[in-house]
Amino acid sequence: MSDPAQKRIVSVLSAVQVIGGVGNGAGLAVGALLVKEVSGSSGWSGMAVVMLTLGAAAFTIPMASIAARTGRRPALTLGWLCGASGAAVTVVGAEADSLLIVLLGLILFGASTAANLQSRFAAVDRAEPTQIGRALSLVVWSTTVGAVIGPNLTDPGASVANSLGIPELAGPMLFSAAGFAVAGIMTFVLLRPDPLVHAVSAEPVARGIRAALPHVRGRALTAILAIAASHAVMVAVMALTPVHMQDHGVALKIIGLTISLHIAGMFALSPLMGWLSDRWGAGQTILLGQSILLLAAFVAGTSGHSNTQIMIGLTLLGIGWSASVIAGAAMLSASLEVAVRPLVQGFSDLSMNLAGAFGGLLAGVVVATASYGTLNAAAAVLTVPVIALVLAGRRVAAQV
Repeated sequence: MSDPAQKRIVSVLSAVQVIGGVGNGAGLAVGALLVKEVSGSSGWSGMAVVMLTLGAAAFTIPMASIAARTGRRPALTLGWLCGASGAAVTVVGAEADSLLIVLLGLILFGASTAANLQSRFAAVDRAEPTQIGRALSLVVWSTTVGAVIGPNLTDPGASVANSLGIPELAGPMLFSAAGFAVAGIMTFVLLRPDPLVHAVSAEPVARGIRAALPHVRGRALTAILAIAASHAVMVAVMALTPVHMQDHGVALKIIGLTISLHIAGMFALSPLMGWLSDRWGAGQTILLGQSILLLAAFVAGTSGHSNTQIMIGLTLLGIGWSASVIAGAAMLSASLEVAVRPLVQGFSDLSMNLAGAFGGLLAGVVVATASYGTLNAAAAVLTVPVIALVLAGRRVAAQV
């Protein structure tokens, strides 16, 4: 990474991801539990992840359009600040004991996820083709610190909430609001030069979702499917794990630790996954990720009341997601011309978040009608089309 401007861009994005990761981790740990508490029903708990992912999906294309028109900096700033407002609205909903307001807040909270996801693409706007995986994975990896700390703020958040006289589970959302606000300010002030403005200064940028669709083919299509399906598997299993554990009397501290290990699995090995994608090949790394997701579903799905086995399964779930999503994003970026990247990347994130919403809905329905083990089995099925498409692509490439 010899370009000084590229080094600065990656450094700023990485620092922002640390701060924003605290907010995301804190919110993810209590979102489902907060919805369950306000609604009075475990059946509603899966709606927390559904609202978060729908919110991320709703902001994805507008943010990509803003990036295409004016650059990454204003787009990412908007995402983080909307996420901060969403966390604040969620706190208001918890205090008012209003499920509607809580769900609205979680939709706005999802804007932070859109900002988090688009940050990884901002890291590769100026990157050399042979370093796309590395640049992308460094920004993803930086989320580890904040994301692991975030879920462990459940107890401190409860203490803050008690001192303010609001529901305990709303406390961590205050940390989310503060983290996202700081992330937005840092992005606006420090992300200079804007990576996308520089990258496309010599050519027009495609705008509008219709401009993206003709480019969703071949390796780009494989990458988008790999990212979306892997995210659906991860969200489906992760969404109901806190509720499954709480229903078996597991302490909130242990639930927070489990989610921390899961998030560490998602982000801590990101540089390795980026290196594998650059050196070993994105397709091979996606297949590795799918294999780990299958193993994770088996371990978590057969865990019974074993907290240790659930922790192992959730950690593997994060690692499988990491390999699949990082390699998929690298494959997608490498297969696109710079001028069409923002909108196609936005379409990919839209597909990813809609798939996550599907995973959250799947989780709620399956657990309500069957069991946590059945949920893991159903999620594992989603790896099949990804494996088939990657293998098919390899066969076509071998014949050329």
